[in-house]
Order: sequence, then C-alpha cells, then structure tokens
Amino acid sequence: MLFELRQYRIKPGQQARWVEFMENVIIPFQQSKGMVILGSFVEEDDETVYIWIRRFRDEAEREAQYEAVYQSNEWKDKIGPQIPDMMDREGVVVRRLNATPHSPLQ
Repeated sequence: MLFELRQYRIKPGQQARWVEFMENVIIPFQQSKGMVILGSFVEEDDETVYIWIRRFRDEAEREAQYEAVYQSNEWKDKIGPQIPDMMDREGVVVRRLNATPHSPLQ
C-alpha cells in the first residue's frame, strides 16, 4: 500500500469554506473516481492547516487515479479553478508513505 499525507496551507479566514468544499465537492468527486480517502483533518491551533490522507494499492493505481481525477473536464473546468481562492498552492506538502508491517492502516 502507498499512502499520501497531504498538507495544505489554507488562506486566512477560508478554513470553514475549504472544509465544506473538500467534504462536499473534492472528496466525493475523487471517491467517485476510485480514490480511497482515509481521513481529513484541521489543526487545532492553526486555522491555516488542512491535512488529508489518501491510500493507493500501488504506484500504477495512483497514476491511473491521478489521470482520472486531474485530467477530467470536471476537475479542470469546475473544481480546480475554485481552489486558488481558498488555498495557497505554494504551501502544499505531499508526503508519500509506506505502512510499517504492523501498522493498523494497511
């Protein structure tokens, strides 16, 4: 299994709007394309931090799902253009993780 821990920097005052957008638009759309979303989180003491975790069977699956999501007209024309109003793309950190043998997440 391959995991992505994605940390975003949300623009000040946009956290509630961003969380609503993620939970009602981005996550359901990505799930409809086959992505497995394990969770999404906000930092308790910093309203500009948003973190979520996705899981892929392997690199081939990740590449196929990236293609299905990010090359779709829905993403390019409707979803993607809304993101810069809420998120600072320069503050994105993506960590690719592999579970240890006894990790509860597999």
